Amino acid sequence: MPFLVVFIVLSLSFYIYYKVKYVRSNLPMEKKYISGKSSMALGLFIGLFGINQLYLYPTTTTYIVAALFIIMGTLSIWAGYKAYRFYLPHAIKEAEYVDEQS
Repeated sequence: MPFLVVFIVLSLSFYIYYKVKYVRSNLPMEKKYISGKSSMALGLFIGLFGINQLYLYPTTTTYIVAALFIIMGTLSIWAGYKAYRFYLPHAIKEAEYVDEQS
């Protein structure tokens, strides 16, 4: 499926973008917030990769491996979303505090 490949490449690109942004950040809450976003991008990549494999190789082994990829991707998206939602208000407060100090 060509459209899945586009989404796979996009999600991998977002993962790399967020990891670079994570390394360049100096604020601890912002780092955790960005880490949650990168976890969601990585989970999307893994899940879409598993779905794509279902279309490419219809064998029993592929179904098992793809199911594991989809489950791992879903769990990563869920955990990343929870971290993102938890750290977002803290990152906003931290950014406002830094702006007030400068």
